[in-house]
Amino acid sequence: EYGEQQKAEILENLEKGQVLEGVIKNMTNFGVFIDLGGVDGLLHITDISWGRINDPSEVLSLDEKVNVVVLDFDDDKKRISLGMKQLTEHPWDKLESTIEVGSKVKGSIVNVADYGAFLELLPGVEGLIHVSEMSWSQHLRNPQDFISIGDELEAVVLTLDREERKMSLGIKQLTEDPWTKSDVLTKYGVGTNHTGIVRNLTNFGLFIELEEGIDGLVHVSDLSWTKKIKHPSEFVKVGDELEVQVLELDIENRRLALGHKQLEENPWDTFETVFTQGSVHKSTVISKNDKGATLELPYGLE
Repeated sequence: EYGEQQKAEILENLEKGQVLEGVIKNMTNFGVFIDLGGVDGLLHITDISWGRINDPSEVLSLDEKVNVVVLDFDDDKKRISLGMKQLTEHPWDKLESTIEVGSKVKGSIVNVADYGAFLELLPGVEGLIHVSEMSWSQHLRNPQDFISIGDELEAVVLTLDREERKMSLGIKQLTEDPWTKSDVLTKYGVGTNHTGIVRNLTNFGLFIELEEGIDGLVHVSDLSWTKKIKHPSEFVKVGDELEVQVLELDIENRRLALGHKQLEENPWDTFETVFTQGSVHKSTVISKNDKGATLELPYGLE
């Protein structure tokens, strides 16, 4: 047993910043209790290491002798909080001075959330890759679908604040923005045909992704020459592939106007010769109301 005298001596001389030797006498998932010689202090899990630890048992063991620094204590010195990581330099201070905005960095993923993922460059030095910086696509997926803890990744530094010890990173910056590629003018020139995936339907049309980061709008009136389509959902659903032709390209504003009916000849040119004034045709009544009726004529013309 420690003498009361030794215990009193430790408490009397206790001050913040003091480095003491102790023995781990109890371990919990939130930290470890350390016997400093008849006096106990708590080393909280967040003060063990600059890096992420899920459980103190990953790095410490019972009855281990450790050096700790006194961080704080209450007035009657009953509750003493201790630190261990504070005995080593903060890893942000060890971060190479050559790393700056635009630098490429490597690390491993230590946390994934729906808004992004954290990449650890060194234990204690992490950067956030926001979901919007993962791909040029405007259709954001949940990062948890394609990034896992432990993945080794390369990224580009977007912002860096050494004083606040914060950085944000991007993955899409490792590849060229598809809108600034040199071949975009020829690839998506007016009159070119493409197959894309329907990503979104609205009252006035639908948005199609032609490649990651390049979307175009098909106006509802550009779906069919002959059918009256009130809402695009009558024609396609999200996830469908659709063939389209480029009608307009505006690189500056990143806008593409696309059409589907333009892949076929305009049948109205033919209709002018078939449905001449005074000609008679068989038709089917599709719908009627007090204003009149809609008929379907030959060639699917309404």
